[in-house]
Amino acid sequence: MDFNVKKLASDAGVFFSRAMQFTEEKLGQAEKTELDAHFENLMARADCTKNWTEKILRQTEVLLQPNLSARVEEFLYEKLDRKVPSRVTNGELLAQYMTEAANDFGPGTPYGKTLIKVGETQRRLGAAERDFIQSASINFLTPLRNFLEGDWRTITKERRTLQNCRLDLDACKARLKKAKAAEAKAAAVPDFQETRPRNYVLSASASALWSDEVEKAEHELRLTQTEFDRQAEVTRLLLEGISSTHVNHLRCLHEFVESQTNYYAQCYQYMLDLQKQLGSSKGEIFSGTFVGNAESTSPPAAAASPPAAAAAAATLPAVPTIPVVPTIVGVPSAVAEGVLNPNEVKPPASGTRKARVLYDYEAADSTELALLADEMITVYSLPGMDPDWLIGERGNQKGKVPVTYLELLS
Repeated sequence: MDFNVKKLASDAGVFFSRAMQFTEEKLGQAEKTELDAHFENLMARADCTKNWTEKILRQTEVLLQPNLSARVEEFLYEKLDRKVPSRVTNGELLAQYMTEAANDFGPGTPYGKTLIKVGETQRRLGAAERDFIQSASINFLTPLRNFLEGDWRTITKERRTLQNCRLDLDACKARLKKAKAAEAKAAAVPDFQETRPRNYVLSASASALWSDEVEKAEHELRLTQTEFDRQAEVTRLLLEGISSTHVNHLRCLHEFVESQTNYYAQCYQYMLDLQKQLGSSKGEIFSGTFVGNAESTSPPAAAASPPAAAAAAATLPAVPTIPVVPTIVGVPSAVAEGVLNPNEVKPPASGTRKARVLYDYEAADSTELALLADEMITVYSLPGMDPDWLIGERGNQKGKVPVTYLELLS
């Protein structure tokens, strides 16, 4: 083992000198070399950049992965330099459950068909989320981590070195100041009338010793001043590089916003398509439900015997057949048929409410009422209607409107 006692003693002496200088500065017993205002502003700006970069990085990680245990797992994989296993998104997992449920309930049933449609949309949403997380991680999180783990560590190391150089410089200044004070005291004019001229000889010898000490202290001061100036320049250049870091982070921020915009645009389009599919199928379910109920409540006509029917046909004149649609008590015939005729639908005496439209809605057929966001309409419900739908009125226009698009007012 290479063990250098002299180097160890020298390092220990330097450490003790720095510690003593730092302590005396904190106690106000020693002077401290102050950096210029520009340098102080650069360091304050660098500290501010580091602090906010850490906060933005942590919160973005929470945004992309709200699950704490999953984030810890990914952190451990990253530190162990191992590939993070592929993780199923919540949307994809929900899509899987919906598809399996549709297969159990029957993919041909209305509920099963709807589960399949919604599950497919959830799968597409999950895939879009995965792409967004990957894009944000590469284009935004990685540059922030690189700054904290690379450039900032270098800046911190050089600032620590500058602090040590500054302590060495101030310690040399203090030693030089003490040596000059001792030299001046030793060089004072001795009293030649004193009976012991030996004092003069001792005084002259001490003056020479302190003069050598002053020269040595001045030499050390010049060396430490040069080292301090060099280190200050290196640190200043690194701190001024924070401006280029801001430019790089700004570019990454634009890319993050762009990827987030694309992600939400995809989600909106997927949900809009799903809403149109469910809107048309909901109209079919609404119509089929009431027609089926009406037909089930109608008593079956008594079957006539063939001879009686033949006799009736021979004696009665031919009359065009008019289909009779059974009605439900309290429900207009148009609603029972699933075809809304605004002229037949009458608002109830009480129970009408005002509603504000939240989103634009395109009517799927003539029974529905098209909506525009932020407009005010009158709504009411009819007996037997699907609770997810209401009758909406806008002037002379009437039609079914989805409840989810409305904000009901008192």
